[in-house]
Amino acid sequence: MNLNDNMKNSLLVFALIILVSCSVDERKEFPVEGDVFIETTDKTILATSQAHPGKNFAQDWSITNHILHGGKQEGVEIITLDNGKLTIRIIPTRGMGILDVKMGNTRLGWNSPVKEVVHPAHIDLESRGGLGWLEGFNEWMVRCGLEFAGHPGTDQFINNTGDPATLNLTLHGKIQNIPASEYEIAVDPEPPHRIRVRGTVHESFFYGPKLQLVTEVSTIPGSDTFRIKDQLTNNGASAQEFQLIYHGNYGSSILEEGAMVYAPASTVTPMNDIAAKNIDTWQTYLGPTKGFIEQVYLLEPLADENSSTLALLVNKNMDLATSVRWNVTELPYATIWKNTAAIEDGYVTGIEPATGFPFNRMVERKYGRVPKIGAGESRFFHLDFGIHIGNDVVGELINESTNRQSHSPIQIIQAPPLTE
Repeated sequence: MNLNDNMKNSLLVFALIILVSCSVDERKEFPVEGDVFIETTDKTILATSQAHPGKNFAQDWSITNHILHGGKQEGVEIITLDNGKLTIRIIPTRGMGILDVKMGNTRLGWNSPVKEVVHPAHIDLESRGGLGWLEGFNEWMVRCGLEFAGHPGTDQFINNTGDPATLNLTLHGKIQNIPASEYEIAVDPEPPHRIRVRGTVHESFFYGPKLQLVTEVSTIPGSDTFRIKDQLTNNGASAQEFQLIYHGNYGSSILEEGAMVYAPASTVTPMNDIAAKNIDTWQTYLGPTKGFIEQVYLLEPLADENSSTLALLVNKNMDLATSVRWNVTELPYATIWKNTAAIEDGYVTGIEPATGFPFNRMVERKYGRVPKIGAGESRFFHLDFGIHIGNDVVGELINESTNRQSHSPIQIIQAPPLTE
């Protein structure tokens, strides 16, 4: 062996020592924190204000789409509706749910522990005792339904041979994990030229429900408000039970310690014993709290002479709020879900107009809260949302809510309802 060979061997041993020592160090922690990238395809422009030269829009707007790649979100499509002031991200792949809504630094949405926009192909609704729905739960607006919408469990039905049978119900139903069959974009020809993104989702199978949901998200260019309008149709030859919950989820920037929910109601009822212990603070929120156990409150909303009601989430300083308005003839109930857990576990609250409460369907039927839709019949549901900035604007909304409540004192029910 010559000198050069000795030098080569020495360098090789030295390099191995460095490699091993680096490997040992990097097992302890990643030495440098990198930026996280979500891979997407290039955006495709679907529609713009510039493509309508004959219309005088208050603000330039656009609608684009792109496809997500990587992990469990592979193949998920996102539609972004930008009205010049609001940006709304819609997910056709996940039942036309809405990922989030942004206006400046304000965001309707939350930071879920589920970081990906999970493709329904990766969701097993039956997992963890029927809680598999939670594996994809990170949107701002999630629809729960349509055949069933509440807690997991069982229910009875008549099978294809005409015999009684048991049906396993999973958390919050199926509709959020059914991709839209199609979607379309429309612009109203007359001012103020409302922009509409409309999609169709089918929840149907042989010897079962044949329900169709045509859902529309719309807004006016330059507006700080937007609308959800849904049409539910029974395409079957027989009447069909249905349930529908609009599960809106809010985290920071509005939710914080000292934030409040305003929702005029005739009654407020705790859903379980944990909520009952905290019934006196059902309207107020804690900051992120490690080990917090969710609290759920059931409301019968108060409406005006037009059957319209509202709910507000307002920050501590009362200078930032979000509102939702709906008709109680369409959605006669509402649920407030408080989950002020640690940030890492999902700091969020839900404001949820609905056809009923989120109990198992057997319980809801007992209380007469499972409606039926006739053969060939359609039902419509309208919800209007807004983001509001400034003490004066927010104060007017709070006054509207409290004034409505003042005409009919709220009844606080101390004990949860019987479910057996």
